[in-house]
Amino acid sequence: MRFAVNHRCGGIGGARVGALFAGNSPIPVETPALLLSTMKGLPAFLSRDLVANLPFPGPHPLHISPIDFLHGPTPSIISSIGGLHEMLALQNCVFVASARDSIESLPESVAANKLGASFETPGGRRLVKPSDYMEIISSLKPDFWASLADEVPAWVSEKRNKASVDRTVRWLDDCIALDKTGGSNIFGAIVGGASVDERKRCATEVAKKNVRGFYIGGFGLGESMEERPSLLNTVVDSLPEEKPRQISGLALPEEVLQGVAAGIDLFDSTYIYHLTLGGLALVFPLDILEGQIFNTQLHNFGDVTKINLRATVYRKDTSPLVDNCSCYTCQNHTRAYINHLLNVHEMLAQILLEIHNTHHYLGFFRSIREAIKTDKFDLFCKKFIEGRRAHLTSSQPCYDVHESPFLSIQTN
Repeated sequence: MRFAVNHRCGGIGGARVGALFAGNSPIPVETPALLLSTMKGLPAFLSRDLVANLPFPGPHPLHISPIDFLHGPTPSIISSIGGLHEMLALQNCVFVASARDSIESLPESVAANKLGASFETPGGRRLVKPSDYMEIISSLKPDFWASLADEVPAWVSEKRNKASVDRTVRWLDDCIALDKTGGSNIFGAIVGGASVDERKRCATEVAKKNVRGFYIGGFGLGESMEERPSLLNTVVDSLPEEKPRQISGLALPEEVLQGVAAGIDLFDSTYIYHLTLGGLALVFPLDILEGQIFNTQLHNFGDVTKINLRATVYRKDTSPLVDNCSCYTCQNHTRAYINHLLNVHEMLAQILLEIHNTHHYLGFFRSIREAIKTDKFDLFCKKFIEGRRAHLTSSQPCYDVHESPFLSIQTN
């Protein structure tokens, strides 16, 4: 695995565009990039051929949780097949592994102990030791992976938070020692909850280790939008510039912009999955810098970023989800058809929605990269937030926009 920073917006620190070379592909993954959330290797409603046709420059990066594979084929069987690339026939994709998965494998801080991290899974609560974790990693053969972390929510005590940092650093040493490749593809996990001091201590310790990148965990677990920028900046300022940074728990467009502004390169999130499951389609403009504006006339009960296709207003709507969208869904089907599929509980609705939502969110990341390359990321953020602000003030006159959680993005 190789990583290079190609452009920084505003000098050292902050938003940046990079190239991540991983797997067998000579074409890099351009960052900032979205890691598509999967359920045991594939997105919930996308087949292998649909993944291969996604509009992504270079290989498709897919996020997997090794914990999901505790239920199914044994590590020895997966290893004998040749790992996840061979088992799923996705040789050209980049698999990125980290234990946390907000769909099926939720971190459970109360049940974790000094021996291992605890996770709530469909098969019950599981305690995973570093040795168990490394056995699964060795069998799956991901292109790169994060060390086992003790992720805790923002409201835990100072003592518990400190213990999570100590355990995570110790487990990183264990993972490196157990790794047959000597840690050549490992991302060191960084935790620390909502404590700036513990975040800095963990980042400083992990940065000393022999790792290829960094996994920033513990976000999206109770911290506020207002306190997040200082936590992110504390971590990033303690890390070397030349290594990639992955984060979990930042899903909404506003949260992604916060992460990019802090210098995050890779985002694994279940946002697309939850939108699709709820019958929602992303519709916010992508060419904001070219003058596209938010459509404040959307019938969506107070949100201009997405529409609810279950609503009766779309029953006779023969327009595509988004005008001029090049995805398969928008080119071939209407809002009325997807509304019908949802009402009759046909799974094709989720397939078509996930195709569009994935296409649209990948386009959002592409727009972010272009804004950074042209040194207009600050302007991009400003226009995106102003579009949200204009809608909030027009639809909710009593709402104080200065208290909006969407307005706390801090760019450098």
